[in-house]
Amino acid sequence: MPRFRLPHFALYLLALCPLSAFAGLFDMDAMRDPGTLAVETIDDWHLVEGAVPTRQKYITIRVGELWPGQDLRIPVRLIVPADRKARGFHLTGGNNLKRLSVDAPIQGVDADLIEGGVGLVRTIVQELRTYGEKELGDAMIAHFHETLNTRYSIQYWGWPAILMRATTAAYAETDYFETGKVAMSGGSKNGASPSVALIADTRLTAVHASVSPPWESPLRLCDDQAWSALKAYNRSDPEFEPHRFLGGTFGPRYNEEAIAAGHSWEDLKRLSHKVADHIFVSKNLSQLKERDVDLLFHPGTHDMVAFDLAWGGAHYPQIPTYLRINSGHGKRGRPESAETDEQNKAAFLMEHFFGGSETLLTAPTVSVERTGRGLKATVRFKDGESPETGRIWWMHDRAPDGSAAYNRELFPEDQWQDMKYDKARNEWSATIELESGANYIDFLSNHRKTLSYLGKSYTTYVSSPYTRVSVSE
Repeated sequence: MPRFRLPHFALYLLALCPLSAFAGLFDMDAMRDPGTLAVETIDDWHLVEGAVPTRQKYITIRVGELWPGQDLRIPVRLIVPADRKARGFHLTGGNNLKRLSVDAPIQGVDADLIEGGVGLVRTIVQELRTYGEKELGDAMIAHFHETLNTRYSIQYWGWPAILMRATTAAYAETDYFETGKVAMSGGSKNGASPSVALIADTRLTAVHASVSPPWESPLRLCDDQAWSALKAYNRSDPEFEPHRFLGGTFGPRYNEEAIAAGHSWEDLKRLSHKVADHIFVSKNLSQLKERDVDLLFHPGTHDMVAFDLAWGGAHYPQIPTYLRINSGHGKRGRPESAETDEQNKAAFLMEHFFGGSETLLTAPTVSVERTGRGLKATVRFKDGESPETGRIWWMHDRAPDGSAAYNRELFPEDQWQDMKYDKARNEWSATIELESGANYIDFLSNHRKTLSYLGKSYTTYVSSPYTRVSVSE
């Protein structure tokens, strides 16, 4: 794969790109232009034998020019059925260079997709240092901090652009791909980057995203009041340790580095508001619905990137989520009460590409009622939806969104129960005994539905919106 070097005059050129010039994240004509891919074929189309035979091609492509004379290039592996064109494809960036550079064995849900005529497109959405481009990655970070120009941000521009350009590369292979649905999946940067690409590129049709942010909370938008409250809470926490992700707009928090480079808090706030419409699916629900896009998020209940569940559950309860209890980046172990048979991603992809009468559960609604020293939580599903189970977890006086304690303090092992089902109302309910002196309570519930596609069963779960209720008297 070609290596890159930073021109000595780059800093001067970058200084010519002020924040005020912001006009959106992507030039979509450029993203869709196959004529600028500058494809380098490393391993041309060939048959790959196996339990599921495929034809595969390995290439590198030009994503775009970062600054004059400096291209960003990326490897891509294209995979189609052995005996026909692929109609649409499953696009992923959670790969590494070593694995991507050799013929791929096809297994799991990808084997089912190939047998159904859906292709696979695999590229790399990772830190540039992981595939030998540390110098370029460091240069991009430094120049973004200096300029706040999103073109130099790997998370705002680079990674989503990689996914869109990989899509262009696949569809340029007209003898092997036909236009169809394009679903993306992955976790962390490979959940966030597909979300940004989905908003910008109408060729993309679905995202299954784990441990990544779906919505724009006040912390993400550098709200003064929210940040003052967070800092005050952290100062009162004797176990507080700063974390480079907590409070970040869409990934690692770059606030301190940007301010050290000469920017003001107002600059950061202005940038966060300018990028919000381009990076958060919550700001694009109407246009995504018109496009019939499919979404499913697994934010994690204790995640350093998805650190604002209480705010998101209150403001965007309609976004479908699954919250495995006490989960997130770096969270080890699985509570005995947690699900062990969840197959959401596979079922999501099968439903998206092949449809049928069976569908995943949609986000339910939640209502609460005080009952003496108890709180009755009721979760209701749409008519016609039939969850098989309901289980609820709760925590009293959880630390506020974005705080170190929020991420550190887990739901207690003994604070859960199976819910009761009212078939006539299609409701699941449970009454939680409130702790004496508690100010508020957080809770969520998970609900199972088993689906069948192409003769295989898939166990799926959806969560109720994460809910925080004031219970102080």
